[in-house]
Amino acid sequence: MTKTLDLLKSLIEFDSSTKDEANKTLQFCKNWLEQEGLEPVRLSNEGFDSLICNVGAGEKRLILNGHLDVVSGNPNQFEPKVEGNKIYGRGSADMKAGVSAMMSALSELQHKDLGNTSVQLQLVTDEEIGGKHGANFLTDQGYLGDFVICGEPTQLGIGYQAKGILQVDIHLKGKSAHGSRPWEGDNAIEKALETYQKILNLPFAKESTELFEGPSINLAKIRGGSVYNKVPDEAVISYDIRFLPGQSEKEILKQIENEIDGEISIHLSGASVMNETDNPFIQKLVTEISQETHQSPESVKLFGQHGFADTRYFARFGTPAVEFGPSGAAWHGDGEYAEIDSIKIYKDILVRFAESFSN
Repeated sequence: MTKTLDLLKSLIEFDSSTKDEANKTLQFCKNWLEQEGLEPVRLSNEGFDSLICNVGAGEKRLILNGHLDVVSGNPNQFEPKVEGNKIYGRGSADMKAGVSAMMSALSELQHKDLGNTSVQLQLVTDEEIGGKHGANFLTDQGYLGDFVICGEPTQLGIGYQAKGILQVDIHLKGKSAHGSRPWEGDNAIEKALETYQKILNLPFAKESTELFEGPSINLAKIRGGSVYNKVPDEAVISYDIRFLPGQSEKEILKQIENEIDGEISIHLSGASVMNETDNPFIQKLVTEISQETHQSPESVKLFGQHGFADTRYFARFGTPAVEFGPSGAAWHGDGEYAEIDSIKIYKDILVRFAESFSN
């Protein structure tokens, strides 16, 4: 565990909240893997670097996917601090603990007989800003497999489904008039407020699944008006919609378009992740978690994620991808930490899972 923990401490020391520092962090990982006797390959896409490293030569491919970038933090968060079973620092949970365990696991796996399995480590540098140049690029280039584990912090549970994302701007037109005579105009901001209520009552907004009570609909921004004494003739209302697995992005847009009098522009969209618990790889992973954590298979937590991770880029190609990582808390917060004992357990689960992957 000392090697993995020392690696994690080194990763935390990088303020990888910027592209340049994230790329430097990736170069550090490349050097570390090479010192372990591995042969990582560095790729670049519009200035954002990624890393690929393979062990084994089997036909069944397991992908271990991790991101090195973090959200911004206070300077002292890039000074790792260990207190008891916790290691504090920016990115400790999200997700450098997962990355350090994956790298250590790969180092061990190169010395094992993997049978018909190959394992590919993928490290990217832009997950926190959307993943366009990392996981999106890699999957477009064909870096796919039979099963994907993204090492996001999941408390050693499995996030096997995730909502999709649809971020839209709705442009509404009104008619200007003097502020003292608003009845002579058509207030675009009032239209925006009416639009918000209409969207909350659309059919897609009322749907639910076994894992989710409903989609997440966040009124993120509203812009309109310039002076007090004028009826605003333009407004833009912006939504962050996280739709349910099984819902259609096109159908959601159609419902909105049929209800509003305005123009819609898409800022960002991404597929949902929809796996089933009877997937044989998920069942195998449950078994390994159960054995390593000394709990019954029924006690292993299986859940759905409201947010999204790089799993969505694999899901669009039909590749089963789950979030599975060590325990921690307060990611993106001032007190972010990872639980040290869970990192070793996580690494050991990855090794055992890879060894039995093609059985």
